[in-house]
Amino acid sequence: MGLYGSAPEAPDPKETASAQTATNIGTAVANNVMGNVNQVTPDGSLTYTYTTQKWTDPLSGKVYDLQVPTATQKLSENQQKIKDQTDLAEINMATLARTQSGKLNDLLGSPIDISGAPAGGKASQVGLPQYQQFASGPNLQTSVGNAGNITNSYNVDFDTSRYEQALMDRLNPQIERDRSALETRLVNQGLQPGSEAYNRAIDEASRQSNDARIAAVLNAGQEQSRLAGLARDQATFQNTAQQQQFGQNVTSAGFSNDAKQQMFQNNQSTTAANNALKDQTFNAQTAKFNLQNQERAQFLNELYAKRNQPLNEITALMSGAQVNNPSFVPTQSNPMPTVDYAGLVQQDYANKVGAYNAKQANMQSLFGGMLGFGGQLASLSDKRAKKDIKKVGGLYEYRYRGEGKNAPKRIGVMAQEVEKIRPDAVSKGSDGLRRVDYGLLFKAGKRK
Repeated sequence: MGLYGSAPEAPDPKETASAQTATNIGTAVANNVMGNVNQVTPDGSLTYTYTTQKWTDPLSGKVYDLQVPTATQKLSENQQKIKDQTDLAEINMATLARTQSGKLNDLLGSPIDISGAPAGGKASQVGLPQYQQFASGPNLQTSVGNAGNITNSYNVDFDTSRYEQALMDRLNPQIERDRSALETRLVNQGLQPGSEAYNRAIDEASRQSNDARIAAVLNAGQEQSRLAGLARDQATFQNTAQQQQFGQNVTSAGFSNDAKQQMFQNNQSTTAANNALKDQTFNAQTAKFNLQNQERAQFLNELYAKRNQPLNEITALMSGAQVNNPSFVPTQSNPMPTVDYAGLVQQDYANKVGAYNAKQANMQSLFGGMLGFGGQLASLSDKRAKKDIKKVGGLYEYRYRGEGKNAPKRIGVMAQEVEKIRPDAVSKGSDGLRRVDYGLLFKAGKRK
């Protein structure tokens, strides 16, 4: 026993399983009855009837009545007439097929004679074409010989000193004679060497002499340029002649190569034409081979069709006609869900245990809160120290004297009552008030 009554009893598994089985069977029977809906269509009807079958639960030994359905399908009046006529027609066709099948003994007993079939094509008579090989290309001329030595320089002596010297050799005697005559003339005029007039005249004569020498140098350069131009013209003429000869050689080589290429193309075209003729011959032989095989296949197909035709006719006779069976629509039913009886029992038990544990925790919390007074009031249970007393189950709600009216109520026992049954759990303090040792009182729920 706890602080606030006994814990709830656990459910009996066997009883719970038996109750769950009864619930499942009842739900299954109800769903079976609701799901099997009788139907009536223009082509017929579908009707369900039920028979009772006993079933014993091996766990509990209880006997249950199970409803076993039987589905009966019935054709409409017109469809039944069609079925009756169809049955008669099928009997007649079966009889005819039986009679005609007797002829198959002779038909199937004789092997198929293909001696009159056309001969097929002979692959050995179709020879593969032997192609001519293309010749290799001609050997073309790739060089035309040396074009001749191109004149890159010509022998011209660019040293003009000899031309200058030749001109100066002709000028110097005349310059000397003119200078001597000038000096004599100046002396005769009374001008002395070193005088300003004398020096000015000599200087003028010297400038004329220099001008004459410079002119000689220029004339020498012009002569040298003339000679160089003549040599250049000669070299250019020679090079032009060599270039013309080289161009003629290249033209001749190109013409020869063009002729060889043309001859090579002619040979290649001839070879390709010969190979094309061989292809045409091969294609003609292949076409003849295929036509012969096609003719033979056509003959054999007709022969096989002639043999199979009686078999097809007998098979058709045996197939017969078909009756339109009623088309029943799927019914929409709402299956009744099975009640989880075992789950409900377990949940109810869990709820009770939870409530019991909550009450026990609440009692422990209240008792634990009383320890906040340093042990002075934890065991003070004398009725004389309490007020606002109200009995709750086997305990009491109360407040201690001196506490306000809004103070939370406490839960506990009365020391005077405990002393009658458990005097070992009650002690008296120096103040004359009784105290209860709750640990000793509730230890193992009984007195040692």
